[in-house]
Amino acid sequence: MLVVDDDHDALSLVREILELAGARITTIDTGQGALDLIQAVRPSVLVADVGLPDIDGFELVRRVRQLNDRQVRATPAIALTAYARSEDRVKAFESGFEIHLAKPTDPAELVAAVAAAGRRDYP
Repeated sequence: MLVVDDDHDALSLVREILELAGARITTIDTGQGALDLIQAVRPSVLVADVGLPDIDGFELVRRVRQLNDRQVRATPAIALTAYARSEDRVKAFESGFEIHLAKPTDPAELVAAVAAAGRRDYP
């Protein structure tokens, strides 16, 4: 699993929650770093903040969805963000996220969302 967030405290918390649930986590703090890393890591799920300083999460997921590698292109993506208005949710789904979670999120909700995303069968 690849988790992207520029807030190192949030990144550490998400890592801890998901590792306690048994997930193997790779973390990165920039959108461009995630793009550079995703084909090597080939994560089962991408969890990304939307408010990244370089390439925002919307653009990150759009670019992932355009990659040549079919498996990586279809990686389930979860937006974990403070942008929680209904229009933010719509924008997240339109950009390619399958799940939108508002920060702060309940740890059990995060684990359940990751588990659900990881079970999906994408083309």
